[in-house]
Amino acid sequence: MTSADYFIKRTIQGVFTFFAVMSITFAMIRLMPGGPMDFLRAQMSQQVGGQMTQAEMDRKLELFTNMHPDRPLHEQYFGYIEHVLSGDLGRSIWYNEPVAEILGAAMPWTIFISIVSLVVIYAAGVSLGAIMAYIEGSKFDISSSMLSIVITSVPFYIVAIVLVWFLGYQWGLFPISGQFGENVRPGYNTAFIQSILYYGALPIISLVLAGFGRIALSMRGNSIQTLGADYLRVARLRGLSQRRIALRYVARNAFLPMYTGMMISIGTLFGSSIILEQIFSYPGVGYYMFRAVSSRDYPLMMGTFLFITLGVIVGVYIADLTYGYVDPRAGGGGEREAF
Repeated sequence: MTSADYFIKRTIQGVFTFFAVMSITFAMIRLMPGGPMDFLRAQMSQQVGGQMTQAEMDRKLELFTNMHPDRPLHEQYFGYIEHVLSGDLGRSIWYNEPVAEILGAAMPWTIFISIVSLVVIYAAGVSLGAIMAYIEGSKFDISSSMLSIVITSVPFYIVAIVLVWFLGYQWGLFPISGQFGENVRPGYNTAFIQSILYYGALPIISLVLAGFGRIALSMRGNSIQTLGADYLRVARLRGLSQRRIALRYVARNAFLPMYTGMMISIGTLFGSSIILEQIFSYPGVGYYMFRAVSSRDYPLMMGTFLFITLGVIVGVYIADLTYGYVDPRAGGGGEREAF
């Protein structure tokens, strides 16, 4: 299979997956008995009583959900897909604003927290795991392995609660809510960048503390397995420098099995943001998802669900397309596909 064929195949699969998710979302809203559509209709009937006609109620439902309740089911489906693809995700019941605008404003903050956390998690985990493997059996290796196992077993939200309690409430070292300081002017200036790093520090530290131990243990195991390979003995006999062997042979081959997992972790971090942003009152996508669930704001909930799903699909898609560059043995895909 050529690179072009592989690219086309992966693109079609990614698009098909997103369409499948949109179809499931439609079914959850429209077809489930007692689902969001029925709940919204009952909610409006309760609020306005007999003041609203059936036609007015249908128009209101259309505004919130992008569906026409009085049209045949297939027309509702294609109309919903058309609205979603054009960026119209309906209107939030709780905030009375377009869902796309709410998520558009919240999205950069969640992406910022997720991407920075992911980079730090893998940088710290891979470095620590490689050191542990090279000095396998030492006191540092044993103590680091035990510490990694312990912190991996602690959920990130427990770490977050402990940090916000001590570093936020008790000692006042970090802010406990918000995205940046009130007196800071948003824009490309040093004060604003420092402020968003300061306000995002605790959420990032929570994810890093709870996540880097797992990466360190994986890297340690992969590196130990790689260090025992025959081709490394050949490399040493050829007189290659230890630095070249460590970086080009050991680190690269040990990291390869973790590469796809790193891309999928983007979606996992988006999902984790639902609890994390609520703990720190950090208004990102996860914060609004939690509020949507609490207030039964189904249009906002479904829009957030689509956003998180899209993050996972894009992460896997990038992993599939770039894996061949990271590992030339993968070629055009074949058995190493991640979907």
